Amino acid sequence: MSGIRRYGVGDRDQVVALWQACELVVPWNVPEEDIATKVAFQPDLFFVAERDGRIVGSVMAGYEGHRGQINYLAVLPDLRGSGLGRQLMDHAEAVLREIGAPKINLQVRGANREVIAFYEALGYRVDDTVNLGKRLDGR
Repeated sequence: MSGIRRYGVGDRDQVVALWQACELVVPWNVPEEDIATKVAFQPDLFFVAERDGRIVGSVMAGYEGHRGQINYLAVLPDLRGSGLGRQLMDHAEAVLREIGAPKINLQVRGANREVIAFYEALGYRVDDTVNLGKRLDGR
């Protein structure tokens, strides 16, 4: 049995393992810190997919009053293609729509063609924008 629910504090280790299995963990992002930050800010926009008591997917959403944002969409590699990623995105989109977000932005590395194709199949389009970033944490 599978379901999508809000993240709970007891989910941390399974979510970190999920992100590691999906190769979402990079040296400059400490997953435990990212989770703690999300739990402190808009915890109601952090969701996990569970199957038989095991975390098999996640998505972090955010809304700052102008645009919605998606981060850490993850599905265990052996479940990709099952529709779970679409279910997680549908859930996040519905919640963001409900709180008034008119648009969702997300970032994908340009070389990640498979993930770009996934989002395009969900109706996302590449915006003609330049993404700029500045680290404030010294990493």
